[in-house]
Amino acid sequence: MRAAVPGLPSPHPIGEQLPSVYAEDRFVQGFTGALDEVLAPVFATLDNFSGYLDPNLAPEDFVGWLAHWVALRVDEGWSPVRLRELVTRSVELHRWRGTQRGLAEHVRLLTGGAVEVTDSGGVVASPEPGAPLPDPGPPWVHVRVRVPDRSRIDERRLTATVVDAVPAHVRVTVEVVEG
Repeated sequence: MRAAVPGLPSPHPIGEQLPSVYAEDRFVQGFTGALDEVLAPVFATLDNFSGYLDPNLAPEDFVGWLAHWVALRVDEGWSPVRLRELVTRSVELHRWRGTQRGLAEHVRLLTGGAVEVTDSGGVVASPEPGAPLPDPGPPWVHVRVRVPDRSRIDERRLTATVVDAVPAHVRVTVEVVEG
């Protein structure tokens, strides 16, 4: 719920709904006026609830909650614009989660840069039936991000986000380059 807005009127004042005998009672009107002041933000929030669920309209401090609701790990370092875009695109990001395309799109949304993702692949085959499979080595993923200004990207934070996006056993390297 939003913090109280000074002077926010209640759309349903309690004092006006009481029997007429209380209409001129200063104590009752003062008491119900205080209740109206407490309830006005509740009514305002409920009346605008659909705006809270839209990441493009939601208050800035509420977008982080929306990100948690759609299972996105948020970091306070991401800009509000990027966070809104991530929440807006969360369904598509979850649809492609675990793929090169999904990882590249997630990193692109976070950094605004051009992203290249390479990985070790996930299929091993043998040309001989029943023969032992060749050892592909440990799985890995490499993410290269090209941005105009490398100093604006926190590589530690970006690496943590990529590590969260891939399976736990996959070795991750992140490279941020200018260009």
